Order: sequence, then C-alpha cells, then structure tokens
Amino acid sequence: MVRSDLGSLEGCMEPNERLIAKKEAWAEAKRGLTEEGVPPDLRTRHNRLPPGQHLTKGWPVLDLGVHPTIPLTDWTLAICGLVEQKVLWSWPQFLEQPHVRSTSDFHCVTTWSTFDNRWDGVSFRQILSVVRPLPQVRFVLFSSYDGYTTNLPLEACAEEDVLLTYTWNDQPLPKEHGGPVRVIVPKRYAWKGAKWVKAITFAEHDTPGFWEIRGYSNTALPWEEDRYG
Repeated sequence: MVRSDLGSLEGCMEPNERLIAKKEAWAEAKRGLTEEGVPPDLRTRHNRLPPGQHLTKGWPVLDLGVHPTIPLTDWTLAICGLVEQKVLWSWPQFLEQPHVRSTSDFHCVTTWSTFDNRWDGVSFRQILSVVRPLPQVRFVLFSSYDGYTTNLPLEACAEEDVLLTYTWNDQPLPKEHGGPVRVIVPKRYAWKGAKWVKAITFAEHDTPGFWEIRGYSNTALPWEEDRYG
C-alpha cells in the first residue's frame, strides 16, 4: 500500500523541525512575493530566468534534513492508483525501461536557479504508456522514502521534459539530491520534483503534499512567481 500521510517521516528518521517551521513562516510572510526593481520587460517568458530568481552555480542542497540511504538491492518504485496496470519496479526493472537524456533549467522556490542541467532517466510519458491511467485520472501524488509527498495535475506530469532521473551532469545522482532516483519537473518550482521517489499514485482528486499544506502554492509556476498559497 502506498503511504499518503503527510505528518511524519518513515522509521526512526526525524525531519529538521526548525527548518520546516522557518519555511512555513517564510511562506506566510512572502505571499505575493515580487522582486522589487525588476523591469517589466524582464517579467516575461522571453527571459530565461523567471522573475524573482537569481542564477547560481553548483547545486545547493535543500531538504527536510533527512537523507535516506536506499541500497539498490532494496529500492523499489510502486506505480498504482487508478491505472490499468499497476507496477512495482525493482532497480533492474527500472533500468530496463527506455531511457532518455534531457537538458533543462532548475528553479528553486528560495529564489535561485541553475541552467543547463543534464539528466538521464525514464520519462513520465513512458510511465504513462506502461500503466495507462484510467479516464477519470486528473492528479498525481508522488511519495518519497523520507515520507515527503508532493502533488501535480496529470497534464503537468505529461510534459516532454518530466522524468525520473538517476544521473545529474553525467554522474550518478547524489544521495543528498535524491539519489538513487528523483523526479524532475522543469516548468515548476523544484519542490514539485520529489527526491528519493518511492511511489507514484494516479487519482481522480487532488491531495496536497508536504509543503502544499504548509503554505506553499499548489501549482508552483516559476514564470508566474507562484510561490505561496
């Protein structure tokens, strides 16, 4: 059974409660955030950097303070819910899926972005072709090995550049960034891309995830500066 509770992390691992409280307070204080002094012509989709973002090098680590260790011999991905074909992939079965290489930008809600990240992984469109969601499906819930959850509408997941990645810039995905496998959703703020992904559930109704119930936007659109609910 796929977990859908949002209040705790699995096993004996404990989240960074101070970090969570700080980010909840930030969400409360930053509603309607718009960067001051940015000319109107830079607030358009023609500019590669979304409004309110700044470009950074490297890849900062932001999470709940828990970095689960998942041996590849124990790793599984459950894909279930309202689908014709439920699956439970082991690591070898995941690697047997057709893989793609994609290059995309990465936008964090905390205002930094990185450009031209190279990913290898399984596209979400491949997942759709395998499990075949039922006609009433409208939403997708991602669950992680650290207890994290996040939600997206089905159409957002079906974009060509959405994938489950196991590499970053030609190297195995580091544990602190969600390895062995995380979700990448380039057109949304990065908290919508679940690290350490464990399960994907297709549903008719929406289920807000970990940050969504703590004041963050349900839609998370960088070009709309859609950070907080």
